Amino acid sequence: MRLRLLLLALGTFAVGTDSMVTAGILGLVAHDLDISVPAAGQMVTVFALSYAVLAPVLATAAARWPRRRVLLTALTVFTLANALSALAPNYPVLLATRVLAAAGAALYTPTANAVATSLVPPERRGRALATVLGGMTVATALGVPLGTYLGRTDWRLTMWLVVALGAAAFLGLALLLRGLPAPTAAPDLRTRLAPLRNRRVLEAAATTLVFFLAINVVYIYLGAAVSSATGGDPGRLSLIMLVSGVASVAGNWLGGRAVDRLGTRAVLLSGGGAAAAAFLALPWLSGTMPGALLYAAVSPLAAWAVAVALPHRLASIDPPNAPLLISLNSSALYLGIAAAGGVGSLALTVLGARWLPLASTALTLAVVALSAVTTRRSAEGSDEGDDPRAATLKGTSADGATAPQNGAAPQGSDAAVQGAGRR
Repeated sequence: MRLRLLLLALGTFAVGTDSMVTAGILGLVAHDLDISVPAAGQMVTVFALSYAVLAPVLATAAARWPRRRVLLTALTVFTLANALSALAPNYPVLLATRVLAAAGAALYTPTANAVATSLVPPERRGRALATVLGGMTVATALGVPLGTYLGRTDWRLTMWLVVALGAAAFLGLALLLRGLPAPTAAPDLRTRLAPLRNRRVLEAAATTLVFFLAINVVYIYLGAAVSSATGGDPGRLSLIMLVSGVASVAGNWLGGRAVDRLGTRAVLLSGGGAAAAAFLALPWLSGTMPGALLYAAVSPLAAWAVAVALPHRLASIDPPNAPLLISLNSSALYLGIAAAGGVGSLALTVLGARWLPLASTALTLAVVALSAVTTRRSAEGSDEGDDPRAATLKGTSADGATAPQNGAAPQGSDAAVQGAGRR
């Protein structure tokens, strides 16, 4: 079981490296293709927006496919698209390949998360999601620095690294990932999209969007925010980024266990509060390297714990439609990333580099407030899906497959996942 989850995580590692490493090679792309750096930066925007739009659409289109076929098809598209990116002769072709790569990623990641929840009993779903999502966090700690290093003279080498990672994930899953639970009979499109009319689903997706907007406003412009500490030294900035990546991995691990033990509401509120405090302190911490490193250790630790709770919350609202809901979470995540570039640029202009983190502070506090109101209302309300017994009565697991009748009730609501009895 653990091997299967690690193989799924290898795929998210490839996706995470592809989506985040681009920022480190923009200058080389611009020089090679004779475009401006802002134009090269549209690689990130095009990928993020394409992912956001395509994730729920592809989840619906592939609903009747066996999960293994979906995963392998997604990795095939993703890997071939990155090979085309590495070979792109000009800027328009490069942007087209980023759309194709986003399509593969948008099909893979939500499916991998949904499959992960179907491989474990309900009480271990948070840890299963953390393992698969861990591929994304390890990408920040290992894949991005490695890709940036390889592409320091030729950005195309970075893309070939992503191709190699995608191919490795494909081979591992093709050889070792068999016997997955079959999806239940897929409903028609209208029925499948019905959860999008659920207020709780939209509230949860909005929480994801604003949260990833908040953390990426600082992450994208971290070099500017900690410039007083680094003095423009790339080595010092790399050290801060390395600490941030390691803390992300630790936060992902901690978040999975905290969700299983405490429930999503506790993680959203405590993790969000800690992240807001870290952003608030950064203008003062950024004056010295020890302060900047302290921020890099605390902020990602809290943020990635919250990142595990967010898809868990959505999947728990309506377990039979978990693949669609997790794909919606992915869409909201990438919309937040896409918006963060513009919002961060505006905040940088208005507030300046030192006070830029205050924008993230305000946005994160908004997330905490939204989470506090909506999860409490879900726990006390009578909306369909609030009863944690609902999924058991329907006999379904988190990916829509028939659940084993072992007496363990799947988590039926974000507020009652495991923690309802603790409040």
